[in-house]
Amino acid sequence: MCAGPRLAQQSGTQPGACWLEAEVRGVVVMDLEQARSLLTAERERVQRQLADTRTVQSEDHVAEADTGDIADPARSLTEQGVDDAVAAALQDRLAAIDRALLRVDSGDFGRSIRSGDPIPDERLQADPAAELTVQEAAADEALNA
Repeated sequence: MCAGPRLAQQSGTQPGACWLEAEVRGVVVMDLEQARSLLTAERERVQRQLADTRTVQSEDHVAEADTGDIADPARSLTEQGVDDAVAAALQDRLAAIDRALLRVDSGDFGRSIRSGDPIPDERLQADPAAELTVQEAAADEALNA
């Protein structure tokens, strides 16, 4: 049986399948177990990418040490900066996924962290860690452009 203030049994689904029932505009977002599954798979994928990035960083440092005075130091600094930026972006993504998993546990998954408005299922399918509605994310991008 479903628990929490925003959970409701969706008619026509398998017994025990809980769906978040949005209180605004009648939007229903994805099953919480499906959300958890998508988030867990995404977390594993990002962790593999982060491990690969760290391996590349380590290999770059070893290769840099082996080249001695012949290598262009600006090139290695540029490559290091790119590697660091990729690693930071992947760590940020992991943090967003972890926050989304916490929202699944608390029953707040599928709602904007800013307004509380429901995030449509299509957006959550594309990015299960989405924290804002499309409109809110677009407004943020416009401000930061």
